[in-house]
Amino acid sequence: MSIKLAMVQELDIKRGHYRNIEGELLRKVMEKHLDSVKQEGDWLLGEYGAMRPIKVKVLDKKRLLVDITTARDVDDQTALSTIRVKNALLYDLTGFTAKQRSERLQKKAKEGKL
Repeated sequence: MSIKLAMVQELDIKRGHYRNIEGELLRKVMEKHLDSVKQEGDWLLGEYGAMRPIKVKVLDKKRLLVDITTARDVDDQTALSTIRVKNALLYDLTGFTAKQRSERLQKKAKEGKL
C-alpha cells in the first residue's frame, strides 16, 4: 500500500521576480524541472520522483500556491533527487532559496499570519 503525504503552501514571490513566471513562462519553468506538465483549471500539474503530483497556481504578483503530494514509498536516491528538484523548482518559481523560504514562513508563523 502506498502512503502519500499532501502539503499545501502559500509562498511569497520575490519582488520583481513575477516577470519570470508570468503567463506561459510559469509552464516553461515547470517543464524545465518536471515531467508531463498539464493544465487543470487555474492549476498547472507536473510530476517528478516522489512528487505525484505537484500543483502550482499563481494567486497574484506576490504569492503563489503550491500543493505537493509526496509518495512515501520511494528509495533514498529518488527521495534525494526529488528534494533537489523541488528546491530548484521553488527557487525558480519564487526567487527565494529554501533557507529564505523557511525563514519567511517562520517569521509569518511568529506573527500569526499563517
